[in-house]
Amino acid sequence: MGGIVSRLCAEVKLPRMIRVRQLFDKDHIGTDSIPGAVFAELSRPGLGDPVRPGMRVAITCGSRGVANIAVITKALADFVKSKGAFPFIVPAMGSHGGASAEGQRALIESYGVTEEFTGCPIISSMETTEIGRSLEPIPGGPPVGVRIDKNAAAADGIIVAGRIKPHTDFRGAYESGIMKMMAIGLGKREGADICHQLGFGQMAKMVPLFGRTIIKYAPVILGFGILENAACETWKFAALRPDEIEEKEPLLLEEARRRMPFIFFEKTDVLVVDRIGKDISGDGMDPNITGSGPCSPWIEGGVSANRTVVLDLTEETHGSAMGIGAAHTTTRRLFNKIDLDASYVNAVTSRGLDFVRIPAIAENDREAVQLALRTCVGCDRDNPKIIRIADSLHTEKIFISEALQKEAEANKRVEILSGPEDWPFNEEGNLW
Repeated sequence: MGGIVSRLCAEVKLPRMIRVRQLFDKDHIGTDSIPGAVFAELSRPGLGDPVRPGMRVAITCGSRGVANIAVITKALADFVKSKGAFPFIVPAMGSHGGASAEGQRALIESYGVTEEFTGCPIISSMETTEIGRSLEPIPGGPPVGVRIDKNAAAADGIIVAGRIKPHTDFRGAYESGIMKMMAIGLGKREGADICHQLGFGQMAKMVPLFGRTIIKYAPVILGFGILENAACETWKFAALRPDEIEEKEPLLLEEARRRMPFIFFEKTDVLVVDRIGKDISGDGMDPNITGSGPCSPWIEGGVSANRTVVLDLTEETHGSAMGIGAAHTTTRRLFNKIDLDASYVNAVTSRGLDFVRIPAIAENDREAVQLALRTCVGCDRDNPKIIRIADSLHTEKIFISEALQKEAEANKRVEILSGPEDWPFNEEGNLW
């Protein structure tokens, strides 16, 4: 504290902020209704038939912060048990969780997916099995070996469960969802590395190529899509037979796209994001909401921000700062929490070193925002536009500076909740 940069930051006066609510469709499935909804979906004609007595059935669980994931996973396991089969859970998250069996198990347990709660074993391993060669050559090369988790490959059946939503780094018929859960999640570090070898520019081709190969050669018996509303609440379940995944998942992706959280403001000088993490998004913060940039050149959308500030990491990200490269300034608090190994292994696997570049480090939250605002080009210094969000999953209630008040008042999807307020910094210059 007290250095030249701190003194330069102190010269920047921050505008007062207004609390607003963005109005989204709130239709969702209540937590208490989830087990019944899962059973109802899986009980549709023909869907549950592949689950037979005595079978060992692997159920995938990913690394994202999916709403109600523990309740959903338990319901899937209970359905398998109701058919006389024996479920077990497989962490399916590529290289996340520090690319270790222990780390991946700890990650899903932090979401409440434990053996005690779900009533079935969790079998976590980074070992993979090659289940066959890709059905077609990869772009610019020959067919390659496709690998998945060895325990899932040895099961009598696999239920591939995952949230379907737009991806953070590429566009295609299949983005985040069942195909990607098979191609990259079940692939563990080795499989994910092979699928990512041509970079995100080819992922729209690699994901379905690997997914179709896994459907053909692995014992996949069901896909189970989870869709959420803009408030990150469980909205819909969609069970698919293996022969339906290729045709129907793209339709579910478009439904999910229409339900995404977003920011109802086109441009801002500074975007402040309270926290990022792998539980929030594969990129720490979803560029579909926070704006695409040099880290995500294959997608468009989100708010256009001159500068982006990231203040902290979530506890659930376990030190992985994947996505911090999209920020211009951050805090020493965040920097001290970074587990470089956990961050870099994901970046190496995805060929995404830009995602883990370290931005300018400020001493506290106030200086991080001031530093970003001071370096903005072309903004109104006396009346700057600033938007502050908790994270890219939770954008219902946000803060906007006074410069955006008229825009908010003119938007029927925005409700103003308070008058202008000073930033609630504590004595250390932090917001909490």
